Amino acid sequence: MKVLKFGGTSVGSSKNINNVVSILNNYAQKDQVICVVSAVGGVTDKLLEAGYLAQTKNSDYTDKFETIKSIHLNLVKELIPEHNETVLETVTTKLNGLKSLLDGIYLINELSPKTSDKLVSYGELLSSYIIAETLKSRGANAERKNSQELITTNANFTKAEVNYPITNTNIQDYFKNSTFDITILPGFIASTATGEFTTLGRGGSDFTAAIVAAALEVEQLEIWTDVSGMFTANPKLVKQAMPIEKLSYQEAMELSHFGAKVLYPPTVQPVLSLQIPIHIKNTLEPEAVGTIISQDSTSATNTAKGITNISNVALLTLQGNGMVGIPGFSRRLFQTLAQEKINIILITQASSEHSICFGIDEKDAEVAKTAIDAEFENEISLNKIDPILVENDLSIIALIGDNMKSHQGISGKMFSALGKNNINIRAIAQGASEKNISAVIAQKDVKKALNILHEVFFEGNIKQLNVFITGVGNVGERLVEQIKQQRKYLKDNLKINLRVIGLSNSRKMLFNEDGLTLKNWKEQLNEDGIPATLEGFLETVKSLNLRNSIFVDVTANKDVADLYAQYLKHSIAVVACNKIACSSAFEKYKELKTLSYKYNAPYLFETNVGAGLPVIDTLNNLIASGDKVTSIQAVLSGSLNFVFNNFNDTTKFYDVVKQAAAEGYTEPDPRIDLSGVDVARKILILARESGTEMNLEDIENTPFLSEAGLKSDTVDDFYQTLIADEAHYQNLFASAKANKAQLKYVAEFNNGKAKVGLREIPEGHPFYNLKGKDNIVMFYTQRYPEQPMIIKGAGAGADVTASGLFADIIRIGNN
Repeated sequence: MKVLKFGGTSVGSSKNINNVVSILNNYAQKDQVICVVSAVGGVTDKLLEAGYLAQTKNSDYTDKFETIKSIHLNLVKELIPEHNETVLETVTTKLNGLKSLLDGIYLINELSPKTSDKLVSYGELLSSYIIAETLKSRGANAERKNSQELITTNANFTKAEVNYPITNTNIQDYFKNSTFDITILPGFIASTATGEFTTLGRGGSDFTAAIVAAALEVEQLEIWTDVSGMFTANPKLVKQAMPIEKLSYQEAMELSHFGAKVLYPPTVQPVLSLQIPIHIKNTLEPEAVGTIISQDSTSATNTAKGITNISNVALLTLQGNGMVGIPGFSRRLFQTLAQEKINIILITQASSEHSICFGIDEKDAEVAKTAIDAEFENEISLNKIDPILVENDLSIIALIGDNMKSHQGISGKMFSALGKNNINIRAIAQGASEKNISAVIAQKDVKKALNILHEVFFEGNIKQLNVFITGVGNVGERLVEQIKQQRKYLKDNLKINLRVIGLSNSRKMLFNEDGLTLKNWKEQLNEDGIPATLEGFLETVKSLNLRNSIFVDVTANKDVADLYAQYLKHSIAVVACNKIACSSAFEKYKELKTLSYKYNAPYLFETNVGAGLPVIDTLNNLIASGDKVTSIQAVLSGSLNFVFNNFNDTTKFYDVVKQAAAEGYTEPDPRIDLSGVDVARKILILARESGTEMNLEDIENTPFLSEAGLKSDTVDDFYQTLIADEAHYQNLFASAKANKAQLKYVAEFNNGKAKVGLREIPEGHPFYNLKGKDNIVMFYTQRYPEQPMIIKGAGAGADVTASGLFADIIRIGNN
């Protein structure tokens, strides 16, 4: 004998009911089947809404009734298209009874718990009758038995308690003599010994199935729903959630208590003592494995089995010095809540006895505060304790699993993962059994928290990075293409799932919470993007609140740099090739560093110096290992090195600068490069990273541009000065040639001072043969006093700059 239960979604349409009929017929070929069904999906809520409207003298209850009537009559017509007159007549009669009940509620202006139970019972009575008649019309040996004739309860309406001795006898006597292959039972509903209609409360249809399964001591109870079992997390919030193949009864109850909607805790109770397994199956995918709930689930490999949450929680705190060492406070507190019939979800108390913290449903918070403040009115007036503190908009997340107690570090792993994403934990509770570790967090962080924990405990430590890129011009475009090319490699080899969530240029911005495909991202940005604003981009990144979010600045815009602090304060990492922030006032530089540490949000800017070369990373490693920089000598401008490597007495300075700009080696405004400001910023950043407090104006900058070039107002004017002042630049080249030297723009830092300028480099010097757009940096330190540590390579260009940004993103992923 098999006991199966089908929920509201499973019987929510003629298509789904046809699936149920097919499943029942397949089972009936091998065994006798008992099928418990819920009301058609959504009907119970509609019945309650109609009852409320009628009670409040709102005539719209008739519209609700007509909707309910239409749903059931249409089901009959779709499921039993031929010879359905008798069925339609019976369903209509039942619906007329429902209408009369609603009319009565409207007339007397009252909806008591007793009447409410009678009202909602129509949902299961109608669905079970229609499904039974559908089976019969298709030749099945089926019958419907009214559960109200089998399950006897007390008169505690809306949540009646079962009289098991009478109920078990009724069920056993009926099925002992039953000859039907399939018996349909309405779930949720029961009756008192005197025949009054009752209901079994939330999850009552599951409960009905468990009562029947326990009474008949069947081998297994099957709960059929619209998902393939209980999942490791809510799949609506965690897309990577997966079905759990096996759970213990205790694990299932913990998951159910903490919000898993597939199964309700009372369901487990009747079958628990008999150790009857429960199998959760999917009506829409009957072949799916589903979840088996039994006494033993040791075959599972994960230490944790699932992550779940309860939303709309209020956290109340009773605290005060007058509580310390005084017995009775807890008793009075919880007794007060019990008198108000307020359920406590979570409790935690510090060993100092200074405070008691507990979580309740947010809707009960105001009543709880009023009652508790009244109970402790005397102590509050004497300043022994404070008025009860109430915090709203919270949620409880819970990590659950039987095996957690035998593994060290689970709590640390959980809280560390949350902390790295700056999710503040308001309270913690863990029982001695260690099967449930609960934490109270802000409601807005629930989705992020669930995804973080799922990633850590169930996804093989594949870390998801969510990237937002501002500035998809030359360098930004190359970065996006590099990401697109390397995503599979990163996931397979570095366990990094890198997703680009947002893109922006100066005109449009585009977002996709599930990640942009990047296949035709330019077209998507132009066609589907919305008008771009820097604040709008920031607000969208904040509102999405995704874990491991990274903002990438591929601009040279001061306004963008000014927003770094806002990103960091919301635990959003910043990766920048924009040098403005790091070379601004020292206080601003330090503030960003401080915010990065405070909010655990990396702030990386490797490409500020040397593009893709590991200059800053190497310097940081030297400092972190205890070394001290004494001197830095460098050629830090790939654009200037390109210019002076290609300029000679047969070329024109104007043409070489134009070529450098065309190939992307200079800033959009080449004056930034040629004035030495860009190099000054770079040596300033290296000086600061070496531990020296310095500002841009402290750097000695000896310009090589003509006076007219330095005073030019626009980029076009500047280019005109290059043409007019060609002789000035030819004189620079001629002097170097005469001295058998090469022109290089050099940055130096020594003894706390820095300077930049054009120098004639003699033959034999490490800078002499520096070709193309290459950079070179020489670090003299206490460990490298004579032969410096040298870093050399391409220091400009879109590809290498993009690769430097990419490397910073990966560095965050590996953190």
